[in-house]
Amino acid sequence: MSNSVKRILVALPAAILFVWMAWLGGWYFKTMIIGITLLIQFELIRLLDGALTPSDSIFPYSFGLWVLLSTELPYVFEIGLLLFLLFVSRQTFSTSSASIPKLSSTFFAGLYAPLGMLSLILIDDFGTKVDGFILTIMLVFMVWGADSLAYFGGKAIGKHPLAPTISPNKTWEGLVFGYLGSVIGMLLVYFVMPFDKPLTPLELLPMAILAATFGPIGDLLESKIKRKANAKDSSALIPGHGGFFDRFDALLLAAPAAYVYIRFIF
Repeated sequence: MSNSVKRILVALPAAILFVWMAWLGGWYFKTMIIGITLLIQFELIRLLDGALTPSDSIFPYSFGLWVLLSTELPYVFEIGLLLFLLFVSRQTFSTSSASIPKLSSTFFAGLYAPLGMLSLILIDDFGTKVDGFILTIMLVFMVWGADSLAYFGGKAIGKHPLAPTISPNKTWEGLVFGYLGSVIGMLLVYFVMPFDKPLTPLELLPMAILAATFGPIGDLLESKIKRKANAKDSSALIPGHGGFFDRFDALLLAAPAAYVYIRFIF
């Protein structure tokens, strides 16, 4: 079986499951996102270890769950303070030579993916059930459209490297095509979805621009970490696709940017 066929056989049911869970919303969607986030954290921790910047083995997940459940937990600030105190105490009395680097890398591993995925949960929870669903799927299509058109556009006419020391194949021309792809993804959902839309195409345009701007930054950040760790993929958990970090890297920054804009415009 070719890698392309394997990718399609995995991607199609995964996409259907994601759309279905987004439509159901509530704890169905949250549970799925929490599971995905923990897997991303697992992959990120392994990459950080490979990049010689190890993190704590327990607290990234503790911080992650605290972030993801922050809208549901009572005394959320106090719980966060308690986690902070326990973590700092653990590293203070640790005899490991990596205890100092772990102070920073653990916070990154504990907050990066959870903050991005919490933003996706908040978007899905926004407004009515239909509003949240449409905005969530629209964001995913913006990121997917930007990534797809950036790849093909860059491959066709790309000449000027965007970040040659991180990802030599990415170009400024591809980035420009990515903006077009993000708008196309937005319009596709807007005109295909048979529901009243919470925003007009003109109001959604800045969201598409933000997704096409911050998505590639998330992609480049993962590439930078993988390059330092000398890894091609974040893991082999998804046949033909690499790992969960590979599949959601762009969304981890696109979602917070989109959520801030949605809150601003409403």
